[in-house]
Amino acid sequence: MGFIWSLIVGGIIGWLAGLVVGRNIPGGIIGNIIAGFIGAWLGTAILGNWGPHVADFAIIPAIIGSAVLVLLLSFIMRAFKKAD
Repeated sequence: MGFIWSLIVGGIIGWLAGLVVGRNIPGGIIGNIIAGFIGAWLGTAILGNWGPHVADFAIIPAIIGSAVLVLLLSFIMRAFKKAD
């Protein structure tokens, strides 16, 4: 049950990051989950492990890290589209 809860929270974090940045995450639900997990790792590595925790995610650093990840991915995707 803990793994499923982590997937749900990771997806919500990725979705919230997309809303904060105002960009869609490629890959839909799977993309949200991946962005949530990688963004949580990135945010915790940079900002530390503070704030409220849900399913072993520090929510505030995870959302900030995911938003940065989504923003970087959107810039990279846009650069590749212009190169075509």
